[in-house]
Amino acid sequence: MEVFLGLDWAEDHHDLCLLDPSGAVLATRRIPDGLEGVAMLHALVADHVEAPGEIIVGIETDHGLLPTSLIAAGYQVYAVNPMSVSRYRDRHHSSRAKSDKSDAKLLADLVRTDRHNHRRAAPDTELLEAIKVLARGHQNLVWTRQRLTNQLRSGLREYFPGALAAFEDLHHPDTLAVLGKAPTPTQARRLRTTQIQAALKRGGRRRNLERRAQEIHAALQLPQLRAADLVEDAYGAATAAQTRIIGDLNEQIAVLEAKLEHRFSQHPDAELLLRLPGLGVILAARVLAEFGDAPNRYVDAKARRNYAGTAPITKASGTSEVVLARLVRNKRLFDACYQWAFCALNASPGARVYYDAHDPGAQDRQDRTPQAGQQARRHPARHPDPPNRLRRSHCMAALAGHETRRCLTGWKPGVSSRSCRRSPWPAAPCGTSGRSSPRAPSSYDGSWVRAPCARRAASWVLPPCAPASAWRPLRPAPPRRPPRRSRGP
Repeated sequence: MEVFLGLDWAEDHHDLCLLDPSGAVLATRRIPDGLEGVAMLHALVADHVEAPGEIIVGIETDHGLLPTSLIAAGYQVYAVNPMSVSRYRDRHHSSRAKSDKSDAKLLADLVRTDRHNHRRAAPDTELLEAIKVLARGHQNLVWTRQRLTNQLRSGLREYFPGALAAFEDLHHPDTLAVLGKAPTPTQARRLRTTQIQAALKRGGRRRNLERRAQEIHAALQLPQLRAADLVEDAYGAATAAQTRIIGDLNEQIAVLEAKLEHRFSQHPDAELLLRLPGLGVILAARVLAEFGDAPNRYVDAKARRNYAGTAPITKASGTSEVVLARLVRNKRLFDACYQWAFCALNASPGARVYYDAHDPGAQDRQDRTPQAGQQARRHPARHPDPPNRLRRSHCMAALAGHETRRCLTGWKPGVSSRSCRRSPWPAAPCGTSGRSSPRAPSSYDGSWVRAPCARRAASWVLPPCAPASAWRPLRPAPPRRPPRRSRGP
């Protein structure tokens, strides 16, 4: 007989609830975290089942020592997203009451009735688990270094803008070596070229020492704004501490990178992943670590895309339908796939063609790029329109002095010249619809072109090549009244 175990886990204790197939509660208990609690859990379920495979567990996480021990014992473990558990709670209770004991029963009920809608936790190999730990640790250190680099940049902008002009990459060994020796503008101006060369050599540079030292020395000698002496000294102390921490992070990132490369090369899928365009050792290790190597974890390719967050979601209700990005995803895997996609642009011609075909700004960039033997085009805002193009300012023009006004729009009942004058759309050339092209036909065949107006459903606009005889005069403008004279007392 199958039994259903709901396990609401916490840091120092876990709440259990055991149900039979009909939903009746068989046992409830709170166990401590650790080996003693796992022994109590096994003793609790042993009184109701004969084999470990008859125990179906619902829990809100699939990583950690507790879920790993249950999977190793042979239990069927279903890791349910906490958001899904919260929505399932509202399905049965509207009071929004919550407790650890009720959550354990909720998880047991969920796997009893709806486990077919959730994915069973599949264990990965030990080598894959080791690669995952190294890949995530390496990525965490990279993110930490970037945060500290941003803080260092923000501090330098407050008192030492010359350093930002001298160093482009603030976590580079050259930058850390020079700023560690002279963290303030006053100390940096006193540095000689030989001292900068010695600092660069200690930082690990072996080539172009003299040229790079001269460039740094020239940038540090430029005039700049200065902060007060006490404030500059305080900023210098903070900068020196940050540069030391960033230097230590660089060393540890290199150590983890070497260890990760060694473990990844031992995996049987490493050679296959490295053949894909755009994937290097570190990026391929991250992709493999987040996907896992369990053979039956994903039903199809769409399940992998959903897990990575690259497949969009559709919200359709009635006549409305919206396609949005999938925000509930594995953020580490999405970050790796995002970098993979852009690295593939330089390694795969097919990826570049596909990207350019779906990039809305690719054609504009191509038009602005001068070809061989062609003159570079000017900016659209500075490039005048052709003289024969109908513009919005041409809709109403004084063609015969102040007495008669002619409009390029033909008269139609229900459409006023004011609505046509305010139309934001230019006229289309003969035989076309929609917006106009830069060129117009050389002769007018008497046809009318339909163009939308701002406040009316339709209007009829003459093409820009229409002769003057085709312009229909409107009613003459009213005569101007003389200015009213003020009456005297």
